[in-house]
This record gives sequence, C-alpha cells and structure tokens, in this order.
Amino acid sequence: MHDDLIDGVNWLIEEKVADPKRIAIMGASYGGYAALVGMTLTPGTFAAGVSRVGISNLITSEKSVPLYWLAYRAQRLRRVGDPDKEEEMLRSRSPLYFVDQIKAPILIAHGANDMRVVAAESEQMVQAMRGANKPVEYFVYDDEGHSLFLPANKFHFYAKAEEFLAKHLGGRFEAAAELRARTEAQ
Repeated sequence: MHDDLIDGVNWLIEEKVADPKRIAIMGASYGGYAALVGMTLTPGTFAAGVSRVGISNLITSEKSVPLYWLAYRAQRLRRVGDPDKEEEMLRSRSPLYFVDQIKAPILIAHGANDMRVVAAESEQMVQAMRGANKPVEYFVYDDEGHSLFLPANKFHFYAKAEEFLAKHLGGRFEAAAELRARTEAQ
C-alpha cells in the first residue's frame, strides 16, 4: 500500500499539482502507521508528518491486540503476520526500526486509553526519535482512546497539526494559544 501512496505522490509532482518540497503525510490509526512508514522508509519524500494513534512496531502491536479482536486472530496473522514466526518480516515493515533514516519533523498524538493501538506504540517511537535527536512533537490526550471525542481535544489536535504543518510547509495558520485540552506536551 505504501508503494501506491508514493506512486500517487510522484504523480502529483509530475503533474505539477504539488511542490515536492512542500508535501506532508498525515493519518490516524492505519493512516498514522502509513505516516510513520512514509517518514522512515521513504525519507526525503515528505517535508513533515503527522501520526495520530499510529502503529510504530508491528511486533508489539500484534502482541497487544485487544481481547475483543481475538476472534479475528487467525485472519490478522494471515494479513499482518505472526509476531512469533515472522519477526524479521514484521520488523522490516515497522517504522520504529528505521528512526535513524528520518529526515523531517513528525508530530505524534495518542489517546492514553487507546485499546486498539496502545499508547506504547507512540511512546516507543517518540523515545527512539528523541534518542536519535530527530525532531518530534508529542501530545498525549489523557481522557481519550482511539478517537478524539471531546471537542476541546479535537480542536487542540487539529490546531496543533495546522500550526505544525504551516511551520514546516509554509503557509498560514490560526493561532490557538488559548485552546485548552486535557493533555500535556510530552
């Protein structure tokens, strides 16, 4: 799927729809994983990335699936991979193991109570990025899970993402200094 995404980016550049120096990647859940893959496995393609509740390590993610997904375990093992039998394959597709290749800043956000993609997925990515002196901004929403339901948190996240993208791509943003979310920059 990442190859398709990069094909789309290349088409936009070739058609002169997009400036190759001002392209970002942003997503949540699988899209958050895709954003991290884009920033690590195709460094230099994107000027910035935003990942919300994204998987950073397919091995730890598959080992922490919620109990209510156990009925789909066999299906997930076929589609994603078995962390006990296919560790190297999963490692080769996990952004966490390619932090050293990151060339552009990433904003990462996560709900502390996320049961689908546990917050440890973002925490280990942020820790690795900071350890490698890679630019990262990180927000944890203490009263959210996999989605942002509270209006204050939604507004906070999107205002911070808008500011982050404007800073790294150029452009305008509406200052949101007064926004209060139930979070702390980590």
